[in-house]
Amino acid sequence: MIRRLLASWVIVVPALALLALVLSWNAKPPVAVAALLGVVLIGAVLAAVHHAEVVASKVGEPFGSLVLAVSVTVIEVGLIVTLMLGGAPGASTLARDTVFAAVMITLNGIVGLSLLLAASRHRLPRFNPEGTGAALAVVATLATLTLVIPSFTITEPGARFSPAQLAFVAVASLVLYGAFVATQTRAHRDFFLPVARDGQTISENAHAEPPSTRAALLSLGLLLGSLVAVVGLAKAVSPTIESGIEAAGIPNTFVGVVIALLVLMPEGLAASRAALRDRLQTSLNLGIGSAIASIGLTIPVIAVASIWLPMPLVLGLGPVQIVLFLLTVLVAGLSVAPGRSTRLQGVVHLAIFAAFLVLAILP
Repeated sequence: MIRRLLASWVIVVPALALLALVLSWNAKPPVAVAALLGVVLIGAVLAAVHHAEVVASKVGEPFGSLVLAVSVTVIEVGLIVTLMLGGAPGASTLARDTVFAAVMITLNGIVGLSLLLAASRHRLPRFNPEGTGAALAVVATLATLTLVIPSFTITEPGARFSPAQLAFVAVASLVLYGAFVATQTRAHRDFFLPVARDGQTISENAHAEPPSTRAALLSLGLLLGSLVAVVGLAKAVSPTIESGIEAAGIPNTFVGVVIALLVLMPEGLAASRAALRDRLQTSLNLGIGSAIASIGLTIPVIAVASIWLPMPLVLGLGPVQIVLFLLTVLVAGLSVAPGRSTRLQGVVHLAIFAAFLVLAILP
């Protein structure tokens, strides 16, 4: 009975989310109703990622990775554009705040928790520094090009790219993301496989059978429904989120942190489970890969959307954010180099993540 309920929630939640979207369309729900819609929204996000994984398992690599990444990006971009079109204070920096928060959450929150859990359960777990280091290099390059460089360009005022610069960065982001996917799934796939105690990669031949065509098509339909529901419900609850943050005296930039936490919740849960099963490489693939997708796909889409957005797109980070980013890249590089994890490494990353959250609330 419990197993049947667990299997049916991924079907019930998308339908419930679509029904909630219809009932709340063009309405201004009170706080209690908005809170309930928020719960449904979180369920829809989890369901969307589940169905994306089912479709990805059916189509195989490299298209499977693209299905999951594109699905998560649709959610992220939908939330960002919905809030930006609302014209709330701080809307012009919302894309920057969300993408930067995604980088800090993945490289410090998800990676740090995975390192800590794996080392606590398995003492000295191993991973492949070649694949993880390559992924970290892509994140560092993408984040620097899209979030750091605009703070120092002089063509446009206010930490903004000119249209030509933004076009270049968007194309460069797509190229880097495509190159990473090709490396991870084709050219050097073994660099991203789990590593055993003796340092040898573990074969993935024991994977479960892919789902049937019928199950994959059902998941595809539920995935599309979930994505529509997520974007629509985000529009319904966004005024309540913004009002709550403002009433608490927290800067409007924290809205980006909320979006990133919501979008990356499934990846964080999956990475933690993999770390406990002594699959630290899988955890790092999920964490760092999510950061790559968040920048490499979100920034190009937002760049195109900026043509129709009613405000300038500010991508450049502030001084404190740049320092936190540089510290993150430095510490992550030192954590990746040995190819082994200790609890200390996890605690250091989580300390940086805590500092990010505190400074986001109390800048």
